[in-house]
Order: sequence, then C-alpha cells, then structure tokens
Amino acid sequence: MQTPIRGLRSFCIAAKCLSFKHAAAQLFLTPSAVSHQIKQLEQQVGIQLFQRQTRAIELTNAGRQFYQAIEPLVAELEATIAQFSHNKQNSTITISLPEFFASELFVPKLNDWAKQHPQINLQLETVKSSSDPLKASDLSIVLAASKPRGNLVDDLFPVSYVPACNTKLYRQLSQIGYQALTSVPLILHSSRPWSWHQWAERCQLDDFNPKQIIQFDSMFGVARAAQQGVGIALIPLPISQAWFNEQLLAKLFEHELLTKDRYYLIRQHDLAPAPELDSFTDWIKTAFTE
Repeated sequence: MQTPIRGLRSFCIAAKCLSFKHAAAQLFLTPSAVSHQIKQLEQQVGIQLFQRQTRAIELTNAGRQFYQAIEPLVAELEATIAQFSHNKQNSTITISLPEFFASELFVPKLNDWAKQHPQINLQLETVKSSSDPLKASDLSIVLAASKPRGNLVDDLFPVSYVPACNTKLYRQLSQIGYQALTSVPLILHSSRPWSWHQWAERCQLDDFNPKQIIQFDSMFGVARAAQQGVGIALIPLPISQAWFNEQLLAKLFEHELLTKDRYYLIRQHDLAPAPELDSFTDWIKTAFTE
C-alpha cells in the first residue's frame, strides 16, 4: 500500500487547528483538497479520524490516538527533508490578533522583521474585540483583564483609556471643562459599556449624565468616529499614540481610566519545536513588551 505522505501532513495540521480552512491556508491548498486527502487517508487506514459538523470538525478518539502517534514521525520526516533540501519551501506562521493592534502597532513594525526573515511566510487573522472567539493559530495576541490560563503566555503591556476628540471639537470644548460631556455624544467600545461611567467615577463627577452614548464593536470604529468629530471617545493608550502624534485626535482631559486590561502573547503548548516560531515569538516580545 502506498504511504499517504500528503494526507498525513494535511491530517496533522488539520488536527492541530481543527479546521480544514486554516489547514488549507497553511498548505496553500483549497479546503476541499485537504478534505479529500484526509478522506483518502481514512480509507487507507480504515478508521474515521474526524467527526465532521456543519462548521467545525473534531477528532474522534481513534483520530486523537492516531495524531499522537503519527505527529512526531511526520515532524521528524519534514525536518529531515528540510535538512537535505536545496530548495527549501518557506515555512508559515499563523498569528491571531485584534485588528486595532494589528493596524496601529503590529503592521508599522512588521517591515523590519519581514526584511530580515524572507524565508518565513506570515498569515495574520484579525478579530474585532476581546469578546470574539480566538482563531486557530500558532500564536495569538489578546486583550484581557487577567492572564489567560493554559498554554504559554507572555505579558506584553497594560492599556489605559483617555477622553479624546478631533482638534476642531477640542477647540470648542476645551474651555468648558466637564460640561463638554453633556454637549456632544460620548463614544466607547461595546465590550466596555460602562467605561464612561467608570471614568466619571474616577473623576468624582457625582452628577454625570451624558447626553448620548454611541457604541462600536471595533476600536478602529471608536477612534475613527472621534476623528470625524462625532463626539468624545475613550481611546486606548499606548496603542493609539500615533493618532495623537499625527494630531488626528487631541486629549480633552488628562485624567485616564486605569484598568486591568493588558495585552498578552499566547503560544500553543503542544506545537512542535520550530526555530522560526521561536524567533518570531522573541521578536514580538522585544518589540511590544513594556
């Protein structure tokens, strides 16, 4: 019987991320091609490896045992092939991160890393907010109020929130103090619906009664609405510093809302050893750690 090398590799990647779609992206194949290879593998070994649902897959008990037995062998085989190959295929690292973090911090620093590591492909998966489910990936950057449990977690930096608006609105409101809070809408992220009230409490504003509150489900929407003059927004620092440096936004009040929110880097604990992943992890910690 012919050894199903391609099917074994597709199976191992799909078993790790539990997604034919994400496995296909890493293999540069279509999801249907990955599914077909795994079906052929199931026929050859005579066992069902996955329970297939409408939008998800899960390993069967037999599939889990097969993965634990075969994954080290496949990893060793790929390492051996790479060692003797003169035309090495680029490895791919997948990372999931908040879209605002990606646009404001990650992408601006990515150019230097990409130039230094042309042999490594990078696949970014963005999420709108911390309430969205994590996407299957090698690494994840998340915003959380406490250190995530499990896996390998590194603390990056804390987040605070400051009231800000565009410069035109700033000139109109900066002279009237806290009265500004009842003059225009107050903008915030829907994951922190009480953040304006928490900020007011920190400022000891007993009669806080906002005229209107507008919520967005993405921090980019919050910042863009403030930049367009919709109202005053609670903007996260230091992640939004470029908006202030470029005078797209101005701090209306210096007092910040201090929270337990911090960014964390998460690495799956069961990933096979990979020097390129270690290198990329070290770069993230160096570039973004407080």
